[in-house]
Amino acid sequence: MAKKDTNQHVAILQDIRERRFKPVYLLMGDESYYIDLICDAIIANALNETERDFNQTILYGADVDDFALVVNAAKRFPMMAERQLIVVKEAQNIKGIDNLSYYLQKPLMSTILVICYKNGTLRNKKIIAGIESIGVVYESKKLYDNQLPAFINNYVAAKSLSIEPKAVSMLADFVGNDLSRLSGELDKLAISLPEGSVRITPETVERNVGISKDFNNYELLNAIISRNASKVAQIVQYFEHNPKNNPLVVTISVLFNFFSNLMLCYYSPDKSETGIMKELNLRSSFQARDYLAAMRSYNAFKCIDIIALLRQYDARSKGIGSGASSNDGDLLKELVFKILYC
Repeated sequence: MAKKDTNQHVAILQDIRERRFKPVYLLMGDESYYIDLICDAIIANALNETERDFNQTILYGADVDDFALVVNAAKRFPMMAERQLIVVKEAQNIKGIDNLSYYLQKPLMSTILVICYKNGTLRNKKIIAGIESIGVVYESKKLYDNQLPAFINNYVAAKSLSIEPKAVSMLADFVGNDLSRLSGELDKLAISLPEGSVRITPETVERNVGISKDFNNYELLNAIISRNASKVAQIVQYFEHNPKNNPLVVTISVLFNFFSNLMLCYYSPDKSETGIMKELNLRSSFQARDYLAAMRSYNAFKCIDIIALLRQYDARSKGIGSGASSNDGDLLKELVFKILYC
């Protein structure tokens, strides 16, 4: 049973919570959040407290020379329990994974073997096919920026809370697609809510995460969309004085993603709010309204020019091309001036 889409983690977790275990799990990929989530769920549900002392083994790649040791541990029988659990963390650092192929031919059904292979994917097709035939192969991929709002909303909803769209954008822009950090910030926000409150607001984020609700990439983008030069200047000045919390690379990324999507809107056969939502796979109408407003402010040719500018200034911020010695504040001033006036 192969599970390669991050959306499939829900089905895997459901089986684990209902104690329907597979003999082998290969959890791999660049996004560690889902790997840890599934692994922690197996640890929490596979054994009870009294069984763990003798039947739970956690191995780390830095301490294991060869996968033969993992195979030998998996071949042991449980002691006074229905099953034993072997968890291998940092498996990407262990040599001799070919040794696992022999175990996969006749796995011990009283063993749950969990292999956590982070920062990449296992390329051994024989091993993957062997695990797929008896267990679960799950690839945890990094989320794209446009997938972060859905992650945030779903995470908050699972806690029986809600979050305002502006607060979602503030968090997505500030934290990015580091889901472990993002979930930690959301946990902190949930705990910080006053008793009886169930809604996370921009003010909640400002107080507890350290993002200004008035001076952030979300507000900068809105000011650029509406061509509000005065507001743009205020935000750029704030960014210049607070560079640590407002790195230029993140600002350029936010603007580039928006204007790249805006380019798609011009080719959409249906340019209504509903049509734009469908074209860009948006989950809320307020996002579509931003694109509709931007289409009124910038035509397709200007959008192409802006995308070229963003590529140019991204390169310059990394020391490539002319003006490489300019600081981030000066680069951002130049960039927004050209977006608004050139």
